Amino acid sequence: MTPVRTIAIIGAGFSGTATAVHLLNAHHERPLHVVLIERGAEFGRGVAYAIRRFPYLLNVPAARMSASSDAPDDYLRFARLSQPGVDGEAFLNRQSYGDYLAALLERTARSLPAHVRLTQQHGDITDLATGAPAAPVKISFADGTHLLADQAVIATGGGLPRLPVEIRSEVTAPLLRPHPWAPGRTLTANDTLLILGTGLTMADVTLEVIDRHPKAHIHAISRHGLMPYGQTAFAPQSYRTDATTLRSATGSVRKLMSATRALAAEAIRQQADWREVVTALRHELPGVWQTLTAHERRRFLRHARPFWEVHRHRLPTSVADRLGALVRAGQLTIHAGRVSRLITSNDQVIAHFRPRGRSAESQLTAREVVNCTGPDYDISTSSEGLWRSLLNRGLVTQDALKLGIETSTTGALVTRDGSVSTQLFYVGPMLRARYWEATAVGELREHAERLALTLSRMA
Repeated sequence: MTPVRTIAIIGAGFSGTATAVHLLNAHHERPLHVVLIERGAEFGRGVAYAIRRFPYLLNVPAARMSASSDAPDDYLRFARLSQPGVDGEAFLNRQSYGDYLAALLERTARSLPAHVRLTQQHGDITDLATGAPAAPVKISFADGTHLLADQAVIATGGGLPRLPVEIRSEVTAPLLRPHPWAPGRTLTANDTLLILGTGLTMADVTLEVIDRHPKAHIHAISRHGLMPYGQTAFAPQSYRTDATTLRSATGSVRKLMSATRALAAEAIRQQADWREVVTALRHELPGVWQTLTAHERRRFLRHARPFWEVHRHRLPTSVADRLGALVRAGQLTIHAGRVSRLITSNDQVIAHFRPRGRSAESQLTAREVVNCTGPDYDISTSSEGLWRSLLNRGLVTQDALKLGIETSTTGALVTRDGSVSTQLFYVGPMLRARYWEATAVGELREHAERLALTLSRMA
């Protein structure tokens, strides 16, 4: 009898679910058992698409959110089952996308051939251990149980946000919400909220708070004080950007920024949308990123990253319009500056910050502070036992800029001694160490498909 091959996938958010689906749908001569492991309550949702009281919106139109590049309208067709006639350019709520991923997983499981099996298992994994190349991976759970697998795929995202190291803080919960999804204080109608960060998550928190407290006052602060731009009607074929111009700027952040500005200006002169230039650069950036030296990558992170992110990660039109109205009404104030200290006083938080371009400090007083500075990808200080274990065993390597982890072109982990694992793989946003662009469905879908194909060919 042919032995069954077991592949464990750790994490059942988008990356893990998509990888499982594509792997299960691949051709397998040998019997296969895929074990999809999730420590949360539901499979297919993760943090991004969890069920929440407030209807947070996706920031990509429905027609571009399929989990499969072979079926680009898959999510749109699913959405139309409950919302007949919904437009492909609509920005639907994130919970519906979690519904789609869960339904996709269920649909895949129902159609498997007899020699392919899927197990969905709840559990919190604390350790992975490998032995000889032919020996199985030993997967340890927090409850003391174990699972043996031929290969394991880690499909978890970044860690929860941490306060920037330059902020000295004596503030703890409930005055400080350490991340946007943590329970908050009960605000009264005219309370003031301070948000650290001015990106997409700031927009989510702002609208959720205003929904509960229409008269609340919100201050948001980041180093540059930049808010994401709004989306426009998505027409990828409306304007053709000369990608060769972008490719010719490889190796230099300055040249890349100059080429991008020139192409955007040309697009506007032709009455096209500068967003199409950003889309073109998005597709070229993984290749460009790999031509940059460590010095140039640091320059990008220090000088260009905030500007790239507000142009690249844009807001649904309705969200951008609502934020703009709140700014004009004085309910939302955006600050550019650096927070140096958070202290408590009379059951409130006083934030000391230095406005950008000034030497003197200012203060803001708020009833609550919410940390929206983004996921923490530094696994060397991670609170996750799994990453600490992998680091201690030398089975994973943190990249020099602490953007994520080192992987091969197939997604295999690069170990401490520089070798490429044949048993441990990764798919998820920490691939940005290699590709930079690795946080949206469009890129993660490609990585999941590529990894599934690699694993299916290893049998």
